[in-house]
Amino acid sequence: MNASLLGFLGLLAMLGLVAIRVPIAFGMAIVGFGGMILAVGWPEGRALDFERGFDAAWAYISFEPFSFIANFPIVAVPLFLLMGYVAFHAGFTRDIYYAARVWLSRLYGGLAMASVAGCAMFAAVSGSSLATAAAMGKLAVPEMLRYKYDKGLATGVVAASGTLGSLIPPSILMVLYGIFTEESIGQLLLAGLIPGILSAVIYMVMIYVRARLNPALGPRAEAVGWLDRFVALKGTWSIIVLFLIVMGGIYLGIVTPTEAAAVGAAGAFVLGFLARRLDRKNTWAALVETVRQCANIFALVLGAKIFVGFIALTGVAGVITTWATTLELSPIMVMVMLSCIFIFLGTFMDPLGMMLVTLPVVTPVISSLGYDLVWFGVIMIKFLEIGLITPPVGLNVFILKGVVGDKVPLETIFKGILWFLLMDIFTLAILIAFPEISLWLPKQLMR
Repeated sequence: MNASLLGFLGLLAMLGLVAIRVPIAFGMAIVGFGGMILAVGWPEGRALDFERGFDAAWAYISFEPFSFIANFPIVAVPLFLLMGYVAFHAGFTRDIYYAARVWLSRLYGGLAMASVAGCAMFAAVSGSSLATAAAMGKLAVPEMLRYKYDKGLATGVVAASGTLGSLIPPSILMVLYGIFTEESIGQLLLAGLIPGILSAVIYMVMIYVRARLNPALGPRAEAVGWLDRFVALKGTWSIIVLFLIVMGGIYLGIVTPTEAAAVGAAGAFVLGFLARRLDRKNTWAALVETVRQCANIFALVLGAKIFVGFIALTGVAGVITTWATTLELSPIMVMVMLSCIFIFLGTFMDPLGMMLVTLPVVTPVISSLGYDLVWFGVIMIKFLEIGLITPPVGLNVFILKGVVGDKVPLETIFKGILWFLLMDIFTLAILIAFPEISLWLPKQLMR
């Protein structure tokens, strides 16, 4: 059987399994394993030798997935997750939201803008969009509903701002992108900082303009004195210290990104115990949530590694690269086409699964067009952020629905994210048009 044709059929089969709600980790593993059997045991022009194909596929999955998981850099994933969950259970999330709230509450839409700021700051230690949305949803949404905020805005802002956990370092998705593409994880983490801040600022400007034009969307809260504002800032020091430990250590070359994750996780425990906010119950909860999240992520990574082996064996990535480079289109138009494809895929695929499925096919095309893969890492994460809030899947929306319960209908949350979705597309266009926004910081700090 023609190898390239088999590769394309495998991609279609993968999308078909996702469409019928087969867990994407299992879908990638099944298609990858079955595809390798056919690719090796059924070469073009010859009869199927199932035993030969099975032995080759079995030899691959017996070694490659484990060796990939045993890779030292991937240790950063559970450690960054642990840092975020410990910070949440130690109450650092509550501190940063309170500080943002007292500084912004007197503005129209101020509580919604405080939610953006709180999500951005918590993202600086959590590394996970889902964890950020869940943590901030418990704090911010009840507060906004208490002040009669529009329900769509109150929930939409947290669902959308929670996606900042994928972009602002330390980002779990950035770490996995760096491992799969063999790009510098340190540069990738730094590259996401300015785009993450830009995304948060654009959200906040949009909220203020809408609330100023229609005060019923986001009424102003009670006035807070300057003394209370400055007192509230003392609660942010824990998050700032953790962020500086992680990113400062990487920038100064004291630690690798993996070591920085270990130092950050240990630092979160130390700060939590010093503040007397971590007891046995909270510590156990943080550990359990970390293990549960890691199990989900590593299942996807293992399935993706098998699928990537199949794609590499068929050579379909090379065929697509050759096709893309022969098109009479400018590189920017190819990027626009890819953006449309990724936004479409995000409507029904899990973001991490989408990244792992598409990387082996897309990155050769990006490289052939002369684009920087560190820059594309930021663009890829932005695609995934959009997928986190795009109906009908929109994982962040469903996470938030679980937090608010029956107080807000699901359709109201989806309506509430539409403005934020438009802002994400606007931000994506800026990042594609001006790559230096993403590349300036890593160039300056990691020469």
